Amino acid sequence: MDRLADAINKIKTNERIGRRECVLNSTKLVKAVVDALKKNSYIEDYEEFEEGKFKYIRVKLANKINNIGIIKPRYAVPYGLIQKYEMMYIPSKDFGILLISTPQGLMTNRDAQEKHIGGRLIAYVY
Repeated sequence: MDRLADAINKIKTNERIGRRECVLNSTKLVKAVVDALKKNSYIEDYEEFEEGKFKYIRVKLANKINNIGIIKPRYAVPYGLIQKYEMMYIPSKDFGILLISTPQGLMTNRDAQEKHIGGRLIAYVY
């Protein structure tokens, strides 16, 4: 069971049908992805809450996502090859982002290129 894939799928489905919010299961990786989406203005806001012993994230959607998806397998990408994967997953330059898990945490492809580090591909958004 891949909780990140479930979360991305819920965001994608709710964006397509025009809902204003959705509820996701909370994990560290899901929270980091939602943080990155908020930082890049793909979602409006989110809040974390608990029901019993389970944690959830309520995401307020901005209806700005055209497509979002998980990249499987999670390719290891050195700094020099990030641009190759941008061309594979993003339709045009400066239109979307790749989310990359690096030793310094989850970041976008632009941040990883500025810091000259590589990592593993997690997801794409545009």
